[in-house]
Formats: sequence, structure tokens, C-alpha cells
Amino acid sequence: MSHEHSAGAQAHGSVKSYLTGFVWSVILTAIPFWAVMAGQLSKPATLAVVVGLAMVQLVVHLKYFLHLDFSRAGRDSSFAFLFTALIIVMVVGLSVWIIYSANAMMMY
Repeated sequence: MSHEHSAGAQAHGSVKSYLTGFVWSVILTAIPFWAVMAGQLSKPATLAVVVGLAMVQLVVHLKYFLHLDFSRAGRDSSFAFLFTALIIVMVVGLSVWIIYSANAMMMY
């Protein structure tokens, strides 16, 4: 069997790349876990740590596991992902807005 890639195919990550992503994911999971379990931070600070590191972890997953970047080779995949995310956010957000508005109108 041949393992050749076509000219337009994007290369998969290396073992080093996956291990780097895994280590970052573990670290970015352990810190918020500690923040919640230790209880040494105020509730707003704990929430900020959890949400902030969740956003960083999202970027780590996109870079190291989904191999999305804005290099010349990965630009198409990145834009396709961003467009899909935009559509999902719009569908969910507008659905919640419609349901909330319908509920508010039923109260009259």
C-alpha cells in the first residue's frame, strides 16, 4: 500500500505534536480543577480561571489535534471550521432568542 498524499492534502501531526497537545490539555485541565477543588479563589476569580483556560484549551485542541492554522496549507480548513462554528452559534443563539421572545409574549 502506498502512503502518498495528494498535492492538496494537509499533513497529519507528528507524535511530538500530539504529545505536546496532550500535555497542554492535561495542564489546562488540572489548573481549573485545582482552582475549584481548593476553593482558595473567590467565586468570580474561579469562574474567570475556568472560562479563560477553557478558551486557551480550545485553541490548543484546534492547533494540535485538528491541525487548524492560518498557514497557506491550512487556511481553507480553518475558514471552513470558523464558518461552521458561526452557523452553529447563530442557530443556537437565534433559537434561544425566539424561544425567549415567544415565552415573553405568552405571558400577556
